[in-house]
Amino acid sequence: MTAGVAVELNDLTRVYGSVHALDGLTLHMRPGELVALLGPSGCGKTTALRILAGLDEATSGSVSVDGRDVSRVPANKRDMGMVFQAYSLFPHLTVLDNVAFGLKMRGKAKAERLTRAADMLDLVGLSAHKAKYASELSGGQQQRVALARALAIQPRVLLLDEPLSALDAKVRAQLRDEIRRVQLDVGTTTLFVTHDQEEALAVADRVGVMSQGRLEQLAPPAELYAHPATPFVAEFVGLNNKVAATVSSGRAQVLGAEVPALDGSITGGDGIALVRPESVTVAAHGTPNATVSSVAFLGSISRVYCTLADGTVLSAQLPSAAAAPFSAGDAVTVGVEPNPVLVTPP
Repeated sequence: MTAGVAVELNDLTRVYGSVHALDGLTLHMRPGELVALLGPSGCGKTTALRILAGLDEATSGSVSVDGRDVSRVPANKRDMGMVFQAYSLFPHLTVLDNVAFGLKMRGKAKAERLTRAADMLDLVGLSAHKAKYASELSGGQQQRVALARALAIQPRVLLLDEPLSALDAKVRAQLRDEIRRVQLDVGTTTLFVTHDQEEALAVADRVGVMSQGRLEQLAPPAELYAHPATPFVAEFVGLNNKVAATVSSGRAQVLGAEVPALDGSITGGDGIALVRPESVTVAAHGTPNATVSSVAFLGSISRVYCTLADGTVLSAQLPSAAAAPFSAGDAVTVGVEPNPVLVTPP
């Protein structure tokens, strides 16, 4: 197991002409932590990773690893393992030799590098494929080889740049869980860049949501989801219903219920509450205030879409057994669970 190191990105800016790819990004990672940077294309997440790797240079700010400023250290001296969307395996080398390649470049003896490479293939479950060539492997297997190769050099930091986006959904979910298992096994401090919120929430100790070169919020997945700090985070992470609300003294009136207003909400007056589908309740009893417009069956859960009298359509996420009695045209009573909500200006 590798001892994790602390990583600090301090007030990073990166300017390309008139474009501010990074705008004062500060991110401190704890030893052994996996942090996912999440955001839309062009938000700066890959730029941050490339600056940490030494593949790009910040316009201002600093990068330190294990307490040492590495801002002027070239990429090949930073001792970082990298896995990209493209597998970048050598087609003329076997799987074992691909994994051992970085060790060969570091002058390790043949016996040592082959033993280490074999250990890494065992870690990612590919020992049986060590004599094959990349062209004989599936995409998911090739990405496992790339992960094993990155870990073989025992990097101080592991960098993953959209490593799963070229794979189909089922393989992506399997490999996502595999990456987390391996990362916990080896204990390497890891930065994982992705635009996929489910991926980020599933693997990370903390998730950083970026927008326009800035870090909007950095928090554990459950906190990020339940307590978004800004409207951008609330909108980007998870699904939301937009419901008319009135705020007073830190409380919001929403669909006839009073719930806490999250920090960052408007302080008073009328606004729009962002309500998660799983916080919307649907009942056949009570005074009807909505009509079911459709029901979408999604396996263990279903979404019941309801239209209020003012035309607002709400999505309620329910266990499929609870959603089964409802069908289009039913008059229902829609409410909200007493969970905190973010209320934005109207």
